[in-house]
Amino acid sequence: MTVKTQVHIEVSTQYIAAQSNPNQGQYVFSYTIKISNNAAQDVTLKSREWRITDAEGKITRVAGEGVIGQQPTIAPGKSFSYTSGTVIATPVGMMEGHYLMFSEQGEQFKVPIPSFRLAIPNIIH
Repeated sequence: MTVKTQVHIEVSTQYIAAQSNPNQGQYVFSYTIKISNNAAQDVTLKSREWRITDAEGKITRVAGEGVIGQQPTIAPGKSFSYTSGTVIATPVGMMEGHYLMFSEQGEQFKVPIPSFRLAIPNIIH
C-alpha cells in the first residue's frame, strides 16, 4: 500500500446560525476535519485546495499553504484535527478538494477530500 492510501479524511459540518444572515444571502458553516495517518511513516500537510459550490452552481476555489496557519506533521497511528469555516450564498452547498502532502521519505502526493454537504438543519431529508 502507498502512503497516500493510508491517510484518511473524516469531515463533520455545522451551520452557524448566529453568524449567518439569510436575508443578505450569507450562510456560515464550520467544518471539522480529522486527518488520520495509518502509514508507517510521518506525513506532512503542505497545502490545501478547495472547491466550494453553492446551490446556484457558483464555484469558489480556495488554495493556500497548510491549514489554519499550520503545516502539521502527523506521526504514524496519529491524527490531526482542525476546524475552519466558509460562507456561501445559499442554504445548501458542497465542498471538496485535496491536501498536498509529503511523506517522511520525500514522496509528494495528493490526498482527496471527499465531497461533503453544507446545509442548514432540516432543509433536506
